[in-house]
Amino acid sequence: MSATVVRIAVRRSAYHDSVTLMQAQQALRAFPGIAEAGVVMGTEANLDLLRQAGLDPGGATATPDDLVVAVRGDSEEHVEAALASLDALLRPGPSVMAQHREVDGRPPGAGQEGYRPRTVAAAARLLPEANLALISVPGRFAAGVAREALEAGLHVMLFSDNVPVEDEVRLKRMSREAGRLCMGPDCGTAIIGGAALGFANRVRRGPVGVVAAAGTGLQEVATIVHRLGGGISHALGTGGRDLTAEVGGAAMIDALAILGTDPSTTAVVLVSKPPDPAVARRLLAHAAAIGKPVVVAFVGAAPDTDAGGRLYPASTLEEAGRLGAHLAGGAPRDSEDPVEAWRPAARRRAGAAAARLAPSQRYLRALYSGGTLCAECVGLLHSVLRPLHTNVPVGSARPLGSPARSAAHTVLDLGADEFTVGRLHPMLDMTLRAQRLSQEAADPEVGVILLDVVLGEGVHPDPAGALSPVIDEARRAAAAAGRDLAVVASVCGTDADPQNRSRQVARLEGAGVLVEESNARAAALAGAVLTGDAALGSLRRRLSVGGAPGPAAPARSAAEDRPGSRPSEAAAALLARAPRVVNVGLAIFAESLRAQQVPVIDLDWRPPAGGDRAMLDLLARLE
Repeated sequence: MSATVVRIAVRRSAYHDSVTLMQAQQALRAFPGIAEAGVVMGTEANLDLLRQAGLDPGGATATPDDLVVAVRGDSEEHVEAALASLDALLRPGPSVMAQHREVDGRPPGAGQEGYRPRTVAAAARLLPEANLALISVPGRFAAGVAREALEAGLHVMLFSDNVPVEDEVRLKRMSREAGRLCMGPDCGTAIIGGAALGFANRVRRGPVGVVAAAGTGLQEVATIVHRLGGGISHALGTGGRDLTAEVGGAAMIDALAILGTDPSTTAVVLVSKPPDPAVARRLLAHAAAIGKPVVVAFVGAAPDTDAGGRLYPASTLEEAGRLGAHLAGGAPRDSEDPVEAWRPAARRRAGAAAARLAPSQRYLRALYSGGTLCAECVGLLHSVLRPLHTNVPVGSARPLGSPARSAAHTVLDLGADEFTVGRLHPMLDMTLRAQRLSQEAADPEVGVILLDVVLGEGVHPDPAGALSPVIDEARRAAAAAGRDLAVVASVCGTDADPQNRSRQVARLEGAGVLVEESNARAAALAGAVLTGDAALGSLRRRLSVGGAPGPAAPARSAAEDRPGSRPSEAAAALLARAPRVVNVGLAIFAESLRAQQVPVIDLDWRPPAGGDRAMLDLLARLE
């Protein structure tokens, strides 16, 4: 048996964007004699992942600001050769998205090496009529870049997460005073004037507007509307914390006002995880006063059937999309409950899968890349599968002791902050989910694996292609141990997306995956494999509610939080056409916009003081 050699290198205060780290990691794995490699920032979660991958950093010390490179190979010579290539691999080059398609009709990476400004203000001057900054730098630098963008007169889409909530409050107060919209922090997706920003899908234009404190919630609703034959006018994200008591719904209230005056929007879908109760009351009063029907989906919470005015409660994202399309006149109302019609086939699929499981296989493990889709799953199953553990607090589900270890039934959001510091989101990098899928499938008590597959701009170019071999291997390993393994998934996307939804579904089904039309149906089917009709009945009860407006709420509340009830001219103008974007951070977002013929300029952003925390603290004290 050949020897195994592991080497660890730590580079202090070495900043590289997450895409560069992912590409370097993939390149190292392709070197001769290399079995595994990791290139990550030195957070505790990342170091734990290295240990799980057989790349134990041992006595190496690292901070979250340090770059940790770990390589395992069959000889000293091969490992040292791989490590010696690191500097070349860390030089910026075409991203994983650029490698899979042309940009502006040019070969991948071609003609994009010109001058890039170093400040947001300079970039805004170079791009005529620039009006939006798309920011995806590490969280501890993001607020400063967003302030610079607002001072330059730009609206902000702040993709970055791990931003302190006090910075979010200050940014949204500053944006309101400037008459600008601040979407985020942690705003993963938006669609403005037909342009898909961040993690967004290609959907047809139409009369349904969406405002969401939920990135994949926005995507699920928009793609369901599209697949029903409807279309999206604009979809505005706010960031997941916007409806907390601290932030107070600032961005969502502004977004509702903007969509309320937008002539291309005839109905609005509002999506969020359960908000703070006081914020919810204020928000619903604003929604009732915009003069258009508003579908309200507080994912993971029971609908408020007394929402008021022209508000229509929905308990799942599928129902929200269906109601939105119907109310906007873009799709007829179903003559029968679509989920009730689906139940017989779902019961047969669940029963067949259950019959193949061993008696010991009694647990579900759900591995989500979308936080809102994860919350919807927990909301549907927490009263059916017990005990259910999660890192998304919904209902009676229990908090997971350690995100690295599952317990009993576990539903995980792998895009949560604890997994994304210093590494790419799992919609872009499948490494973490592939590792976790293999780990869960090896547990003899696990009978069902549940996945979401999210398509669109800015995400992995072939997620089903990346996951299918892992699923095949996991199912073969289970069969060798005398077990079966049921894998259930939903695919959030459209055939117009770069990945093409139909091809992704076919690839998954070829690996034996049970693919459902929506996340809610996939969660219910996964639960039904283990509990029978209990899970399917829970979904039926939820989708049977809603559809009729509740009593009117007082419209006077709609202007309480801002001077006047109409958006600023600059905010309203944001929706008049596709945006002109200053991109600060991940190059994949600029490449996506260029592919859509959206004007964009890239910033040559570098962290202040090279990212050295001690130097940054010193500079802050000198200011």
